[in-house]
Amino acid sequence: MRGPILFHAIRSAVLALFFMVALPALAEEQMRFDQEPLLIQTAAGKVLHFTVEIASTPDQRAHGLMFRRVMADDAGMIFDFDEPRRVTMWMENTILPLDMLFADDTGTIRHIKENAKPYSRDIIDSMSPVKYVVELNAGIVAKLGIKPGDRIVSATTTKKAK
Repeated sequence: MRGPILFHAIRSAVLALFFMVALPALAEEQMRFDQEPLLIQTAAGKVLHFTVEIASTPDQRAHGLMFRRVMADDAGMIFDFDEPRRVTMWMENTILPLDMLFADDTGTIRHIKENAKPYSRDIIDSMSPVKYVVELNAGIVAKLGIKPGDRIVSATTTKKAK
């Protein structure tokens, strides 16, 4: 009687371990994002170049950069929310610390959250209506001197409304 119970307990533990390890990798592999160049035009006259993935569908926006382990210094993600609105983000299941740029429908950065903490469930608020959020590796904002009032420009931010 004890043998079958022990076997099932071990089998369940092995399956649970498999899903804990495999599901994050599968989640990252299953979500695909298009990419585009993105420029940040600073008030100081600098033009900063990035390549960003585009999160424009509800599923893509919900997934974002979760489970991502590495990202190039000149890479990031742009979230397109279609219409300006107050946006809240969080870092649950996000491994990388991030800087978040909250931009209005003209691409003007209205608010910045630096060094968002990995795995945190703390709400990160745009503080005002925005249409876009750009996520970059933590520290990029300070390193490059990005400030509110600077402007993001990409195919996403310049496309015509439907």
